[in-house]
Amino acid sequence: MNVIVTGSCGQLGIDVCAALRANGHCVIELDLPRTDITDAGQVLSLFEQNRPDAVIHCAAFTSVDRAETDPETCARVNVDGTRNIAQATERYGAKLIYISSDYVYGGTGSEPLTESVEPHPVNVYGRTKLEGEEEAKRCSRLFIVRTSWVFGLHGSNFVKTMLHLSESMDVLRVVCDQIGSPTFTEDLARLLCTMIESDRYGVYNVSNEGFCSWHEFAEEILRTAGRKVCVWPVTSSEYASAACRPLNSRMSKQKLEDAGFARLPHWKDALVRCLRRL
Repeated sequence: MNVIVTGSCGQLGIDVCAALRANGHCVIELDLPRTDITDAGQVLSLFEQNRPDAVIHCAAFTSVDRAETDPETCARVNVDGTRNIAQATERYGAKLIYISSDYVYGGTGSEPLTESVEPHPVNVYGRTKLEGEEEAKRCSRLFIVRTSWVFGLHGSNFVKTMLHLSESMDVLRVVCDQIGSPTFTEDLARLLCTMIESDRYGVYNVSNEGFCSWHEFAEEILRTAGRKVCVWPVTSSEYASAACRPLNSRMSKQKLEDAGFARLPHWKDALVRCLRRL
């Protein structure tokens, strides 16, 4: 297949391109500065030139706190950009995978959230990702993948931040009351490749198995990396940030399994593999 990958130079996009090529697909990379997804003309021109069979839409405005102070840019990328991609994908009869977020959920309670739970985002980023889901529905052959706490070898992420801070600090303060599942980009990329080769369309929660708090995640990162640093637990109310975060990001992956897709490995296993490469 000819597959367009948006955000191809990003943390997830790089691994998605690699997974697709490993499966024998032709990859068309779409990212700034070559193509701006918020420019409908540029998007249509690229689709006309390449006539894709499928699109994996990884491009997004992902700075959760900056979204609170620059909601216009966040919406332009996550909503308008997705509209342009979805319209072009439908025009050329291709499949689309839209990468969404656990932040579309309200994050209340303590039970794993199913895809049927009514979305209720608590910040600008989550709202624009939900609006992006609605724009993605302009494409009839659609997968919506809600993922969480993404980390990997490329770009900036929580794992790299903890390792960097541990080089100069003896004590780290990390939130302990937000619970979810870390997701390794390489594992997610392989599943996205399997999805795009199928026709089992729908909305899916996808993350590595197991739940933890950010505090527990930080402790495991530093323990596995052999760093002797104290990780002090703090509540969300004690940790100042521009954006409100959901307390419950536990997601059920039963629908993924029922559709015949393999669940991702446990997040601790994924972390070990990531740290070995880092």
